[in-house]
Amino acid sequence: MILIILGILIFVAAFSVKTMNPPLSHYSGTVRTIGLVVIALGILTSCIKQIDPGQIGVKTLFGKVQDDVLTSGLNFINPLVEVKTIDIKTQNYTMSGVHNEGDVAGDDAIHVLTADGLEVVIDLTVLYHVQPTEAPKIVREIGLDFKNVIVRPVTRTKIRDNAVYYTAVDLYSTKRDEFQARIVKSIENNLKERGLILEQLLVRNITLPSTVKASIEEKIKAEQDAQKMEFVLQKEKQEAERKRVEAQGIADYQKIISSGLGDKQLQYENLQVMKGLITSPNAKVIIMGGNKSPVILDTKGN
Repeated sequence: MILIILGILIFVAAFSVKTMNPPLSHYSGTVRTIGLVVIALGILTSCIKQIDPGQIGVKTLFGKVQDDVLTSGLNFINPLVEVKTIDIKTQNYTMSGVHNEGDVAGDDAIHVLTADGLEVVIDLTVLYHVQPTEAPKIVREIGLDFKNVIVRPVTRTKIRDNAVYYTAVDLYSTKRDEFQARIVKSIENNLKERGLILEQLLVRNITLPSTVKASIEEKIKAEQDAQKMEFVLQKEKQEAERKRVEAQGIADYQKIISSGLGDKQLQYENLQVMKGLITSPNAKVIIMGGNKSPVILDTKGN
């Protein structure tokens, strides 16, 4: 459009040159030609619009948004049409309590009240993209700053609305996945009505009040101590059972021995022992006492 205006100005200037002094008047034809060339280049460049990959173009003519969109590549358009490009790739919006980590500097985490009246701080990231066919509607009804106009307020509001159904401990532990699935469904429907597609919602961190966190840590420690004591008691029970079985086995053995050995068996065992002593290569003296139990003296080396 700028080239067209410039070409028109040059073309008009050619008539002014013609009415000037004769030495300059013969350049008027050249100036008109230059003006026409510039106008032609302006029209040509205005009729061609390049759309980069991952983007679409929304056309507006005299303030009215047209429903058809321009896809990536070269597109021939009306030179009077203004084209607004919109990114349709996956975009993310992070709300974090860490400085310079999210889209907004400073503490941008979401502070919510739970069912038990405690304040919980939630960090999260929203992954979404623009639905290409709905881009004209977005430009017409929302504008190009849909991230701050729609994504941010809708996400923060829906998280606060759903957090009131859970206690702080539930959000932190057992029902975290359920809470995330619930807010995903709520936010997804709301964004879809406005031409945005929610891809994923990532709950990055849930920070509990210090008192609640200390209580949870104490509870976990107590449970761990109880499990440890239960393990020790179980081990002691197993050891006691082992000793009982061992004692019972010894008692049974002694009972069998005492009931199964007679005098003749004992005499036979004594003879076997004496035979082993007599045949031993070591020097020894065997003294038979009155009770028939031998006393053995080893005389080797003395």
